[in-house]
Amino acid sequence: MVEFAGWSMPVQYKDSHINSHMHTRQHCSIFDVSHMLQTKVYGRDRVKFIESLVVGDIAELKDNQGTLSLFTNTKGGIMDDLIVTKTDQEYLYVVSNAGCSDKDSAHMQARLQEFKSAGHDVDLEFMEESLIALQGPSMAQVLQKGLGDDLRKLTFMTSVLTPLFGIQGCRVTRCGYTGEDGVEISVPPGDVVSLTEKLLANSEVKLAGLGARDSLRLEAGLCLYGNDIDVTTTPVEASLVWTIGKRRRQTLDFPGADIIVPQIKAKTQRKRVGLISTGPPVRQHTPILSTDGRVIGEVTSGCPSPCLKQNVAMGYVEAGFSKVGTSIQVEVRKKAVPAVVSKMPFVPTKYYMG
Repeated sequence: MVEFAGWSMPVQYKDSHINSHMHTRQHCSIFDVSHMLQTKVYGRDRVKFIESLVVGDIAELKDNQGTLSLFTNTKGGIMDDLIVTKTDQEYLYVVSNAGCSDKDSAHMQARLQEFKSAGHDVDLEFMEESLIALQGPSMAQVLQKGLGDDLRKLTFMTSVLTPLFGIQGCRVTRCGYTGEDGVEISVPPGDVVSLTEKLLANSEVKLAGLGARDSLRLEAGLCLYGNDIDVTTTPVEASLVWTIGKRRRQTLDFPGADIIVPQIKAKTQRKRVGLISTGPPVRQHTPILSTDGRVIGEVTSGCPSPCLKQNVAMGYVEAGFSKVGTSIQVEVRKKAVPAVVSKMPFVPTKYYMG
């Protein structure tokens, strides 16, 4: 167990980190992510409210569809990444990071006061629900046993409110942080142990900790807030332009739009890229060098990939070195080790598109 954002979190259960990682890729695992901040946004002006804080086009989402988005500040920096789902229940369901929960909730509440003062109809509810993620190729066969409806109807980034293994009031969203087919299940806190035990009764399912979660998300090329993205990085530098709604690029009405949108065309001085190397593992803050030894950037996340048997990493490099296939070096223990800029995800993702 480790302390994280005021919570005591499991890094590893009795299986080794590698075994746990591979179990998720081959079967499925439960991750306890109840530390994440879950929020409901109510009111007639809820879409307008959330769009005043994030870069995404929330208005265009269909009922029960979600999207990854970003809270940005007026300087164009990323304050957090989050998933916004437009439910058919008269509210938006928002999941954001535990490490940013105080900052995010204060940010939303400050904007709420502004909106209410201007006569808008909007309200926030910070949820007490627990959250578990069930991730891996056998997720669907495991979960289907506890569902009345056909899980094949629930495609990637869609959500449903449903009883699950007889437990009322569960929200199942087909998403996750591993690159595998998976769901995140929001469940009343009094029922989360019972639901977890019911899932673990299936021999396909094991518990997995933060260690496996980190290596799985890195193989999938997914950012960790505080490592790979933060207030010093813009969505364009972070290679997250796809999160910025097309309409929002025209209307320029999200925080930092005047800085972020021109960067899309003009390009930025640095860019987030994937790296692959062999030899000693590459970790956060490892310097990235050109082939002639000049420092051109820094690694933000790195680990040995259990699936590829090579080191994978991501980091920021000068834009001139960001092309896939570019030979570079990483400085590990004062030694320059050859590496190559690689496209992400490193391991193909298996999201269920229907």
